[in-house]
Amino acid sequence: MNAHGIVHKYPDNVDTDVIIPARYLNTPNAQELARHCMEDIDAGFIDRVQTGDIMVAGWNFGCGSSREHAPLAIKTAGVSCVIAKTFARIFYRNSINIGLPILECEAASDAIAAGDEVSVDFDTGVITNLTKGETYQAEPFPAFIQEIISKGGLMNSLKG
Repeated sequence: MNAHGIVHKYPDNVDTDVIIPARYLNTPNAQELARHCMEDIDAGFIDRVQTGDIMVAGWNFGCGSSREHAPLAIKTAGVSCVIAKTFARIFYRNSINIGLPILECEAASDAIAAGDEVSVDFDTGVITNLTKGETYQAEPFPAFIQEIISKGGLMNSLKG
């Protein structure tokens, strides 16, 4: 399993209220959530993001309210992977639950810029910045988490 796309870069402490503002939480429709993903921090994100693109952020990505809507909005918007220095614990778990691949890698977060073309090998944890010709090593997921993600999330992985 791999990801490949153009990077959208964000700072430290991007909270779930910025990822998907609370005013949109009254809909169960993932496509509607995706239309508002990141709009309070990056109004043009949803117009620029392409299927497969990658988000890169700093420390403590996904802090704040424990809402599964945040990783769901990111995934439904087309993002194939989020790379950050660290993730808030509940965001990390919610991402695995809905099948959004996330990797912690401080070196990648520091070196990768918005607009860079990046590929990620989830089996090895190798992140390759194709724009700069650099690689970074993240800790790959254990096999059981890779299986959850490859099946689209926890509930899908339990269906057999």
